[in-house]
Amino acid sequence: MSGRAEIEPTGCDNPAPFSLMPSPSNLRSHLLRTVILILAAAAGVILFLPGLNTAPESTRLQIHRGTPFSTIVRDLETNGTITVRWPLKLIGRLVPSLHNIKPGRYLIPPGLSNIGLLQYLHRHDQDEVRVTIPEGLDISATAAIISRHLDIDSTSFAREATKRKLEGYLFPGTYNFPWASTPGEAQEFLLRQFHRFFSDSLRSVAEGKGLDENALLTLASIVEAETPLDEEKPLVASVYLNRLRKNMPLQADPTIQYAIPGPRRRLYYKDLRKDSPYNTYLHRGLPPGPICSPGAQSILAVLNPAETSYLYFVATGKGGHNFSTTLSAHNRNIRRYRANRDRR
Repeated sequence: MSGRAEIEPTGCDNPAPFSLMPSPSNLRSHLLRTVILILAAAAGVILFLPGLNTAPESTRLQIHRGTPFSTIVRDLETNGTITVRWPLKLIGRLVPSLHNIKPGRYLIPPGLSNIGLLQYLHRHDQDEVRVTIPEGLDISATAAIISRHLDIDSTSFAREATKRKLEGYLFPGTYNFPWASTPGEAQEFLLRQFHRFFSDSLRSVAEGKGLDENALLTLASIVEAETPLDEEKPLVASVYLNRLRKNMPLQADPTIQYAIPGPRRRLYYKDLRKDSPYNTYLHRGLPPGPICSPGAQSILAVLNPAETSYLYFVATGKGGHNFSTTLSAHNRNIRRYRANRDRR
């Protein structure tokens, strides 16, 4: 035996090498998380970054009733509100409720994010339009003005208003309308304005004079059509009320004009023989209904007429009228009017 000890070899003489590489499963998980984070960041940028896809200045957009979401997005690109469409289409797929955009005329602020733009259109009230309805217009003329300012077809407005028998009730004035109002909404608004004006106290005055709502508006519409001068309206009202009391035909030329289709024109003697319930030369009393929408002053003139014995009036040729009690005086005024007309 020698003096050196022998050491038995063990399994630790050749240890397995230590690896720094992750396992394949860990690598896939890491890559997946990275991709998700990148996509989330990209989505956040696309959704919420202001001005990424929108114009740096305000833009205007009109959305008509029944316009599909895809067409709205196309129009946003066409008018320069957005640069490309696909982010809005993508958001529309992710959030379908944003497809619900009311028709209207919008002023869009600059620099919105993609989702902010759709939320603005989804939530924001549309712009209003200021429209003046003059006194003395019939349904057709009112429809033409409404159509010029709002997203309403004049034919549809006139047809619906005629069907609802709203002649005389579309109260004149200057109002703010939502641009995308429907014919019915615009009519209801004007009708409410009349009922707001025609208070219970005025209704009591009318009833005291034996005038229901239709009769009041009918007579006021004739007064409105006869003179634009507020100071003359109580005098004109007195003439027609005096004629009604005496059971004389009103002989109001504007009612003949109303009975003749088409635009206003000069009347001829043959027109006075037209067979129509609106022909106040042939038929005594008031015509069946209003011939236009009277303004407040004409309605008040009927409720508070001048106290006169006038039965006639004729134009002066200078904007006003000459009033008379007798037919002979009326004929003199007619000759005076014709002489003034011929001198011009």
